[in-house]
Amino acid sequence: MAVGLSSAADADVIRVAVGTQDTTINCATGGLLIRELKLLEKHLPRDGKYTGVTYDIQWKNFTSGAPLTNEMVAGKLDFGAMADFPGSLNGVAFQKAGRRSLFIATLSGSTKGSGNGIVVPTNSPVQSIAELKGKTISVPFASTSHGMLLRAIKAQGWNPETDVNIITQAPEVAGPALQASKIEAHADFVPFAELFPWRGFARKIFDGSQANAPTFHGGLVDAEYAEKYPEIVVAYLRAALEADSLIAAEPEKYSELISRVTGIEPEVNYLFHGPLGLQTRDMTWKPEYRQAVQTSIETFKFLKRADSDLDINKFVTDKYIRTALSQAGRDYDAELKNYSQLQLKAKDAVTGADIVDATRLAQIWVKGEPVVRHYASPENALKALAAIEKEGKSVRVVYAQDRESGIKLFAQQAWFVRASNGELSAFLSKGVAEDWAKAKGGQVVDYAGAREPLVVSR
Repeated sequence: MAVGLSSAADADVIRVAVGTQDTTINCATGGLLIRELKLLEKHLPRDGKYTGVTYDIQWKNFTSGAPLTNEMVAGKLDFGAMADFPGSLNGVAFQKAGRRSLFIATLSGSTKGSGNGIVVPTNSPVQSIAELKGKTISVPFASTSHGMLLRAIKAQGWNPETDVNIITQAPEVAGPALQASKIEAHADFVPFAELFPWRGFARKIFDGSQANAPTFHGGLVDAEYAEKYPEIVVAYLRAALEADSLIAAEPEKYSELISRVTGIEPEVNYLFHGPLGLQTRDMTWKPEYRQAVQTSIETFKFLKRADSDLDINKFVTDKYIRTALSQAGRDYDAELKNYSQLQLKAKDAVTGADIVDATRLAQIWVKGEPVVRHYASPENALKALAAIEKEGKSVRVVYAQDRESGIKLFAQQAWFVRASNGELSAFLSKGVAEDWAKAKGGQVVDYAGAREPLVVSR
């Protein structure tokens, strides 16, 4: 069957079959949002050789990249969205079949590695990866989080085959195992290192940025399809760009939409997709993301999951995203140089002053309110929180930014350092908080301790 055609006899019908990973929420702008908002229909070409064409748009959702790749290789799907590691396996699988796929754009990622993480059961005494020597750590094998875990173990100077016991476990299995304390730690990808703590049965002790292992999610296409229908590939990316712009403008609204489709709580979605979120939505091929693809291939060879090299220069292409950005009136080369997180332009909800320094940003999402409130500091936010609760209102979530790494945290699970002047700084790790306090002075406290002096008496 001719690629992309619904049948050999019906050349006026072109298939556009997209494989998505809805619950991998950083694929949202390459799948879920495009589908739910019907953005692909808006951007598909209708003139020139596409005049009079009928598009057979098909969507299929997957919980991981491997089965999505199987259907792409089988010719059942034209596009797919997945992370760097499964994306590389996609390229390897196509190569083994005597064909090619193309990695056409990133969708969301972190050049530092945030998004992957390691969690432990809530009641575990473990506070850092250094305490996991000799322990059992589960991870979805051959995933981007597996690569992060191996890199983190290497940084400790450990042998991954003798100093820790690494077992394979999908997130849907790891969740109950953590609840039952059947495993001592679990490494996972977006959104599970945040979702499990949010649901109350795990604590995040390690963020992928601490391993400095760049990671991303991106879009792929069958190379034969792309050569036959380059305008459709560009249209798909134009739809992704529009989805990105929409969620950037109204992250709360679209975090709610993602939740309605996936069941993943809006508070977790906002942690990633809101301003200064855990990862940056960026569709350019930064050198760090190209390196992430190369690293994944090398890791697969180490794990004996790949026995041949994949030519990154032929697999990764910026040809289509350059065109899509140009059509949208944007400059690829300028965006390639931009490493900023999604910026926040807001006023402190207490003082009314512009927030110009986000290093101590804190946020509160009040139940029943459509948008998140922003504060220039944790102490401003926690004072406001006490007043909000005194008014009888409920709070959905409190966020804080890690003072050292800049990643967004659930404040309820963060550690804080209170300086002598009452200034609070938030940290993911107790150890990092202790190092900060030792170097700069101050007292290390948990969330309850940070709140205690600021509670308004009822």
